Formats: sequence, structure tokens, C-alpha cells
Amino acid sequence: MPSPAGRRGIGGLLILVLLLAPLPALASSEAVPLTELGTGAQSGPDTFQAGTQAGPDTFQAGTTIVAAQQIGRFFDGGASGIAYATSPDNGATWARGVLPGLTTSGGGVYGRVSDPSVAYDARHGVWLISSLALTDEDGVTGAAVLTSRSADGGLTWDDPVTTAVAGGGDLDKSWVVCDNGVRSPYYGRCYVVYDDVAAGNAIKVAHSSDGGLTWAETGTSTTGQGVAQTGTSTTGQGVAQTGTSARGQGGQPVVRPDGALVVPYLSDEGQIRSLRSRDGGESWGRSVLVATVQRHRVAGGLRAAPLPSAEVDAAGTVYVAWSDCRFQLSCGGNDIVMSTSATGAEWSHILRVTDDGGDHFIPGLGVDPAGAGETARLALAYYRYPTAACTAATCRLTVGYTSSANGGASWSAPVELHGPMELGWLADSAQGRMAGDYISTSVVPGGNAHVAFTAAAAPAGGAFDMRTYTVTGGLPIIGGGRPTLAIEAPIAAGEEAPAPPAPAR
Repeated sequence: MPSPAGRRGIGGLLILVLLLAPLPALASSEAVPLTELGTGAQSGPDTFQAGTQAGPDTFQAGTTIVAAQQIGRFFDGGASGIAYATSPDNGATWARGVLPGLTTSGGGVYGRVSDPSVAYDARHGVWLISSLALTDEDGVTGAAVLTSRSADGGLTWDDPVTTAVAGGGDLDKSWVVCDNGVRSPYYGRCYVVYDDVAAGNAIKVAHSSDGGLTWAETGTSTTGQGVAQTGTSTTGQGVAQTGTSARGQGGQPVVRPDGALVVPYLSDEGQIRSLRSRDGGESWGRSVLVATVQRHRVAGGLRAAPLPSAEVDAAGTVYVAWSDCRFQLSCGGNDIVMSTSATGAEWSHILRVTDDGGDHFIPGLGVDPAGAGETARLALAYYRYPTAACTAATCRLTVGYTSSANGGASWSAPVELHGPMELGWLADSAQGRMAGDYISTSVVPGGNAHVAFTAAAAPAGGAFDMRTYTVTGGLPIIGGGRPTLAIEAPIAAGEEAPAPPAPAR
């Protein structure tokens, strides 16, 4: 397991990848055909930003792909509603709509909603979209996690059920996953991971065993750097007493074929860490370090926290990707990097994914659920500045894509899917302009990768023109093959992360 590097000044010796062959030119986005996934915002308060969509997530099962994204962003957090798009034929055609019963503008009781994520419960044949419900009566707070259900392949959706309530807290960054392993002792159990800002960013987990109809909170009991043992109370360095909680945000749960639940997250200390439960979320092992994030602050005031993107393959190998500047001289820009774990308990050294210069951030990692090992098929979409040292006026945002057919050992030449975009075209927020906190990639077994991302054009008629797209027909997954030589060279560590991180709704 790699040791954390220093945060200030010149760090230790880290791996710098030097290419033996010149980089190919980045393919132009002009030839990439796009299909719109989003739909317009519902009628609502004058304070939401018309024409804005953000933060898509997707999931693929059988021949169906479901996507969900926010519509009608507010400056101080949340959105007017959640839109969905469903393809019954692996991306050939799409049906679109807006989830009912979430916000007051859609027949619900909450003022706003945010952070949609998608899962499929194979045992019960139900699609789920989890979202974060926000109140705006006395400041914007995360009041509850809601789960919308569809029993007809994602074509129609019921009013949501309550998954978790704040109870005086302030929730953020919910994410849903289901155990679809037919040999797992917890087959058919679904989990929602979220953090409670008011409780010091405590990471919490709820679970359901009836297709998302009812939910109960599990016994998460671990600190960001300690060891948890449910029902016991121990002391000493590196050991947590019962009742403490992991602290951070952006937990992305995945379930291994044996039923183990693994949750990579961004800790309050600016580290990518991972939790693991092997008994259906009832108790938790120690939180383990994946890596200390070496952070280059994204230019132009763009909202872009180094939240992890996690996936799992057929053998149970867990992959986690995030933005990190350790491979660029003086941490002058972020790349997308990745670490892997066979069990979720120990993690590999950091692998560099992007190496074409500029600044890369907000990754959306996809893994073929039918592949594994040296032939595992991986796909990655992300946002990028071609020039890292830009300003709010000069930064140009693009969307990139790369893939690997050998488990991440090497990656294909990057393709530009869309851009360039000016920052002024993006929704504004209290934390800067935002394209969204997430981008998403889902892979059809043995087939193409389907990405979902938000892109913008110049505002017109007093409204933004931010829409959610996928690449028509999907994108192929091809191997890398550019030979690399790894040598050791001193580079500077990144900037110190804010502590604790601000809520990002």
C-alpha cells in the first residue's frame, strides 16, 4: 500500500511517465455525433437558472441503460427536479421524462433536489434512482435521501420512498448500488451511501432488501484512519471506539461478487480512502488509505472537487479514479489517476491514465461487468482544460474520453467528445461555475461504452443552454499500446485541500 506524500514543497520521489513515442494529436470533437439525454426544467421559482442540467449518472443492465441528471440548478444549491432517460436497446433509442413527486414543482414536498444516482436490483427486477432532497426555508440543507422506483424497465417511475432523513442533520452526496451477485449471501440487497454534514461529514449507509420499498440505516462504525469493531470499545493509536464514523464525502459504493461492500470516498484530510463491509453493511473493517490526493486547484474558479469514481469487474477487482497532479511537473495540472484492489482491503500504487498535458478533472469511470483481469475493459470520460494555467475569461472546457482493453495497463489515445466551452456558459453556484460534480460511463458487456456528460453553448434569450448528452451509438473500447518508461524524478506536491470540504450539492 503506498504511503502518503507530503502536501507542501518538494515531495518524495514519485513516478514520472516518459513516453517513448510522441503523443498523437487529440481527435476533434466535430466528428462525434451526440444524442441529448436531458429534458427541460419544470416550472418553478424564478430563482433557479433556466436551461441548466448537471451531474448525470448512468447504469446498464441487460439491454437497458438508465440515465438521470439535475435540471434547473439554483445558485445556492440543488435543482428544480431530476430528469431521466431510458434506453431499452443499449443506447439505440431513448425515452425521456422527469421523476415525479420529488420537489414542489413536480408534486413533491421538498424545495429542491440534487445528486441523482442510478442502480438496478436484479433480484426484484426494479430500477432505482436515489436523490438528495433539499429544503430552502432557512438556508439550503440536505433534508432527506429519496429513492424513486421503476418496475417496467425504467419507462415510468413511482413517487419516491424515503431512504434516510436528516433528523436535524444536513445530508449530502447520496449514491446507490445493489448487490446483483447471484452467489452473494446478500443478493438483492441495495445500499445508499451518504454523508451528514452537520455530524462532521460522517459517512452513513442505508440498506433495503425488498426492492427499495423500505430502508434501514446500517451500522457504519469507523473513523477515517482507524479500525472499527461493532459492539466493542477499544483504545489506542489507529483504533476507533464504537460510535465514531468515517468522515468525508463522495462515497461511491460497489459490491463485489462475494457480497463485500466497498466504499471509496474523499476524506476530510484530503485522502482517497476506502471502507469495507463483508456482512451486508452491519459492521465495517478499518478504513484504508488509497492515496493522499496531490491537488492542483482547477483554474477559473470552476467547481471541481477530486471526488472518486469507482467500479468493479466480474472477478471483484475494484477500480477507483480521481484527479491528481502528482505526475505533472510542479503539480502544474491534474491528470486522471487510478488505483485498484483485488478485495477492497489493499490498494495498488497509483497508475496514470491521462498524459496529454493540460488539466483533467471530474472523471467518470466505466468497467465492463463481464470482464476481469488482464483483459478487463475500462472506459473513462472526463473534463479537461487544454491549458491548465488559464483564467475565468480564457479557460476553455472540453470533454475527453479514453479506454483500455488490458485492465488499465495502457490506454488509448484520447478523443475529444465536445468543446471548447466558455466558463460563462455554465451554471453559477456558490462554489463557482459548474458543469456538474459527476460525469458517468456505463459499459455494455462485450460492447460499447456509453458516457453521459453535461455540455454548454452560449446562453440565449435570458436562459442557459446546458444539456446532457451521450455519444450516439456509444464508444468503442480499444487497447492502449503506447510504450512507456517509468523513471523516478522529484516533483512538487499539490496544494493543501480545504478541511473540512464544503458541501457540494
